[in-house]
Amino acid sequence: MTIARIALPVPLDKLFDYRIGDTQPKVGARVKVPFGPRQLIGMVVALPQHSDYPIEKLKAISQVLDAEPLWQPPLYQTLQWLSHYYQYPLGDTLNLLMPAALRQGKPASMQALKMWRITDQGRNEQHTLAKNAHQQARLLAALTNQAQSHSDLQQAEFSAATINSLAKKGWIESFFEAQKNTSLWPKQAPLKQAPLQLNDEQALAVATIQSQHEFACLLLEGITGSGKTEVYLQAIAPVLEQGKQVLVLVPEIGLTPQTIARFTERFDVPVAVVHSNLNDTERLKAWLNARDNHCAIVIGTRSALFTPFHDLGLIVVDEEHDASYKQQDTIRYHARDAAIMRANKEQIPIVLGSATPSLETLYNAQTGKYHHLTLKRRAGNASLTKNRLLDIKGMHCEAGLSAPLMAQMRQHLQAGNQVMLFLNRRGFAPALICHECGWLAQCPRCERYYTVHQQSQQLCCHHCATQRPLPHQCHQCGSTQLAGVGVGTEQLEQTLQHLFPDFSAIRIDRDSTRRKGSLDQALTAIAQNQHQILIGTQMLAKGHHFPNVTLVGLIDVDSALFCNDFRAPERLAQLFVQVAGRAGRASKPGEVVLQTHHPEHPLLLSLLRSGYGPFAQEALNERRIAELPPYSHLCLFRAEDHQGSQAELFLSQVKQTLEAHPEFKAHDHFIMGPMPAPMAKRAGRYRWQLILQSNQRSLRNKLISQSKTAINILPLSNKVRWSMDVDPQDMS
Repeated sequence: MTIARIALPVPLDKLFDYRIGDTQPKVGARVKVPFGPRQLIGMVVALPQHSDYPIEKLKAISQVLDAEPLWQPPLYQTLQWLSHYYQYPLGDTLNLLMPAALRQGKPASMQALKMWRITDQGRNEQHTLAKNAHQQARLLAALTNQAQSHSDLQQAEFSAATINSLAKKGWIESFFEAQKNTSLWPKQAPLKQAPLQLNDEQALAVATIQSQHEFACLLLEGITGSGKTEVYLQAIAPVLEQGKQVLVLVPEIGLTPQTIARFTERFDVPVAVVHSNLNDTERLKAWLNARDNHCAIVIGTRSALFTPFHDLGLIVVDEEHDASYKQQDTIRYHARDAAIMRANKEQIPIVLGSATPSLETLYNAQTGKYHHLTLKRRAGNASLTKNRLLDIKGMHCEAGLSAPLMAQMRQHLQAGNQVMLFLNRRGFAPALICHECGWLAQCPRCERYYTVHQQSQQLCCHHCATQRPLPHQCHQCGSTQLAGVGVGTEQLEQTLQHLFPDFSAIRIDRDSTRRKGSLDQALTAIAQNQHQILIGTQMLAKGHHFPNVTLVGLIDVDSALFCNDFRAPERLAQLFVQVAGRAGRASKPGEVVLQTHHPEHPLLLSLLRSGYGPFAQEALNERRIAELPPYSHLCLFRAEDHQGSQAELFLSQVKQTLEAHPEFKAHDHFIMGPMPAPMAKRAGRYRWQLILQSNQRSLRNKLISQSKTAINILPLSNKVRWSMDVDPQDMS
């Protein structure tokens, strides 16, 4: 072969031909090639016999980086499908979905690790260290007993300046050490811990999953606390005994530590972890361990889906309904749907687990595409919670807490139990107002109110991440009478410390868990009953097992009742059921109190009286009448610019391009827009959107695919920032 066709990480829907040099590459291998003045790393996708260009005019490959393909055929086919279905260039897709270290051209094999150790000079002279050199003293103490890797020191938050300062003194020195792969795990996977006794529903679910020996998609719908994780564990055991590997996806990093704990307590096999908090070296190591059969189970967030395996036998997607599985930038894939496609290519079963399945998944189960397994009873001695609506109209509230809720909290706390309060609004207050003239602090880049963060004395925009110091005077009238409006988790925590001084409160949100390992430490402290009052956002609502929590209070969900997104009722119902499910998970009975100004709202009444199942069926009927997903299929075109006029004009041209296509006229397609986005301005840009609706997914994809070239050459396509979102989950 003399020609290689290569996918490069450039925003172009085309492949590039290069001349093969001395080393013959394989399809699926990385190569380094000249591209203009740069050297890019691309992927060989074909070795054609002929090129559209004279071979003497083709540039030569600079370097072949891999002797073997990077991905096995089933995973590579999944990535190709991903590029085609989500209308994203193949080169960018392949580049984005490989570990960052491989994108930089590093070898796809274990490399020597940079280590640091203390020298004899450092041991002898560390007592002379200046008293204010606390970080240097801490680093020397860390290296006193054993050498540590550079990445471990970074994780422990030692700065490069601290390391370099001691290295220049000669007190510490670096060396390289070959990384040791985890030994190959035994095919007979011994259990560390005996399995729990299953009830009839769980036993039937496990037997059904174990009976699948080729591709099958199974929905495991179980109420919160019904023992879905135990079903996963017992279904996984025979897969491991066959010497096959397992992939477990969780929606957020916050669920990873407890999931790892459950799996490592049960199985005596190596477990790898993949999520966005890993550094490049850790991510590559996990990737290689899975590929080379040095780990049996991979647990991770959505990006873990693209990990290569030696012999994958089962995929589990926990909390499949969660919006976190949808990527919101670059290639906007849905990890649940991509996981189903990967299971199909690998010809293995996949289990989708949830207490509140998405309407799309329920629809597929009802139409027979998926096996539907249900768990309607709580596992063990746990009983169902008692749910109650609390009408707070006219009541005096302390930081959002009504007197009846506080009385119930005191009752549960004095009985030695834990209480969880859910408020999906971080910070101290959602807005800052001048008491004299009514001025409100507003982010000029988003035209939305700043959130007050009192702990850091900052005003923060949660849309564009802009920060500014908390002002002491009104910018309009100069008054010092500034006050926060509304309640955030920071204010709630502060108030509870005054109201319940005898009990410890802990706040779990993105602000309080920024430091690496802080969330894991907080969850451990909660499990050890060091804190009796738990305050949190969605991070605390999903999947966690708190056996001592007997009361859950939802402080404010009214804002979610009135939203312009058609998915809002579904999301609120899922959130309510998930939060309520944190109560009464052990032998102690649980209680859920929902504070609202709208106790007559039909969604709330439906959830409390009938539960999620009847609500979901009613919501599906409404979607069918309105011809909304899953009864139709959407593609959202977004465009933005600094004035807004060009974005609107560009989307008008996109609409004309789509409507002029023969495929549009021949089939039932519908276009809404262009129209301003629900959040019309973000980060200084005005945002517009266009929605394409089709009755058939295949016809929609065909129309988009065939129109994409014409859209890309529109005069305004390079003057505005635009994107396509296939099957959008967030319409804002």
